[in-house]
Amino acid sequence: MDKQDIKQALKTAYNALDAKFGGDIAILDISGVSVMADYFMIVSANNPNHLKTLADEAEKKLHEAGLKMRGSEGYGNSKWILHDFGHVIVHLFTKEEREFYNLERIWRDSESVDPNTL
Repeated sequence: MDKQDIKQALKTAYNALDAKFGGDIAILDISGVSVMADYFMIVSANNPNHLKTLADEAEKKLHEAGLKMRGSEGYGNSKWILHDFGHVIVHLFTKEEREFYNLERIWRDSESVDPNTL
């Protein structure tokens, strides 16, 4: 999968999660600071049920876009769900958990991606 296909998958997932009222969706290009993936997508949910709905939607849309999930963690926890699609890692949080872990601060050396440029 080339970089443009990955960007298209990100755009598709972004639009789907935005339509499901995912909050404060951030996309970070971590390719310059890590070898674990090219992008992080970070999304906030209003409650545990919303979190699972967003996780299911992210999995569905990225799979449809051609990315295969390598692993997932936290689905039963309902506070932070991580989906690893190789090039893209999706972090879905309740608002409180997102504030606590503050991945944007931890990964501040990465570049923020405007979804309109994908």
